[in-house]
Amino acid sequence: MLGALAGLGFGLTASAAQAELRLGALFPFSGELAMLGDESWRGLELAVEERNAAGGIRGEKIVLVRGDAVDNNQAVAEARRLISVNSVRAIFGTYSSARSQVASQVAELARIPYFEMGAVSDAITDRKFRYLFRTNPTARDMAARSIEMVTNAVAPALSVEPKALRVAIIHEDSLYGTTVGRFQAALAREHGLNIVETLPYPANIVDMSSLILRLQAARADVVLQTSYQNDTVLFFRQAREANFRPRAIIGGGGGYSLRETMQAVGQDVIDGALNIDFTQFAINPAAAPGIEAFVAAYRARYNMEPRSGHSLGNYVGAKVFLDAIAAAKSFSADDIRAAVAAVDVPDGQTAEGWGVKFGPDGQNERAKMMGMQWQDGRLVTVFPPNAAVSEMRLRR
Repeated sequence: MLGALAGLGFGLTASAAQAELRLGALFPFSGELAMLGDESWRGLELAVEERNAAGGIRGEKIVLVRGDAVDNNQAVAEARRLISVNSVRAIFGTYSSARSQVASQVAELARIPYFEMGAVSDAITDRKFRYLFRTNPTARDMAARSIEMVTNAVAPALSVEPKALRVAIIHEDSLYGTTVGRFQAALAREHGLNIVETLPYPANIVDMSSLILRLQAARADVVLQTSYQNDTVLFFRQAREANFRPRAIIGGGGGYSLRETMQAVGQDVIDGALNIDFTQFAINPAAAPGIEAFVAAYRARYNMEPRSGHSLGNYVGAKVFLDAIAAAKSFSADDIRAAVAAVDVPDGQTAEGWGVKFGPDGQNERAKMMGMQWQDGRLVTVFPPNAAVSEMRLRR
C-alpha cells in the first residue's frame, strides 16, 4: 500500500508539473535600463496574473521565467537559457531594441515564438522572421508623429510656417536612437523642414555642454531628442545651466515618459516639454477603452502610480498574445504562430487606443504613437485631438 501511495504521489507531482505553461520574460532588470525594463515587466505580470485568476490557459497556470537582458551578450545567453533549460513555449520582451534584435534571432533559430511589446527599431521586424511578432509601434511611427507634431501642432501654436522653424535632431547612438533619428531626418526633408543640426551622442554621455553650445550656435527653435533616462536628465540640467530655451522640445519616449525624470530635473524645468511615445495615462478614455481599469489594477498591485506608459503597452500586448495562445490548437510553435497571425482587433478597441492586425513581417499594422506634454507635473495627451485631454502650451 505504501508503494502504491508513493506511486500515486509521484503521479500527482508529475501531473502538477505538466499543468504549468512556462513563458519567458526577457527584460533589462539590471543596468542602466532597469527602470523601464521593470516597468515593462509589470505590464506583462499584470496581464498574466489576470489570466491566471481566470483559470490560466486550458487549465494550466502560466509561469513566467525571468531573464535579465542587461546587455546584448546577456540577452543572447538568457534567451538560450530560457529555451534550452527552462523549456519556455514563447518569450515576451524586451523594451531595448538592440537586445530584442539579438535575442529574437536566438528564438527564431530555435523555432520559439518571440513576442515584442516595447522595442521600436524597425529593423527588428524588417527581417521577416516567421516566429517574431510585435504589437507596439515602431521608430518610424515615432518619427512620423514627431514631424507631424512640428508641422500640424507646434508651428500653428507659434503662429509661424513650419519651414520657418529651425529644427535640430539629437539622439543617443544605440539602435533605438539612431533609427528614430534617421527617420526624423528623412521625413523632415520630405516636409521641407529646415534641419540645422543632427547630433548623435553616446547613451552613457556624462557631459552635454558642447552639444548644447552647438544647438545654441545653430539658433535651434525646435529640438527633437531620442533618449533614455540618464541622458534626458543630463540634457535638461545642462540646457538650464546654459540658459538654452528652444521654443519647443519634443522627446522620443524613453526618459521623457518617466515620472522619475520629471522628479530628477524638477517640474519647473520639464514643464512644457513635448513627448512622442506609447499611450500614457492622461488620455481621453473614449480613445483608449480600458485605460482606467488598467490604472486601477496597477495601483492596487504595486501601491503606486504607473511610472510610464511602457507598463500599459506591455499589458495590452501581453493580453493580445495570451488570448492568441489560448485560441491556438495546441502549444506548438506553429499553432501559436497561426493563432497570432489571425488576430484582428479593430482600431480604437484597446487601452492603448489602437487595434491589432499583424502584417507579413509580424508588425502590428494598427499600432500608433501619441503626442504628450508635461503640464503642471503631469504627462498629458495633447495630440491627436480625439485623444487629447489638454491643449498644447508653448512659449511664443
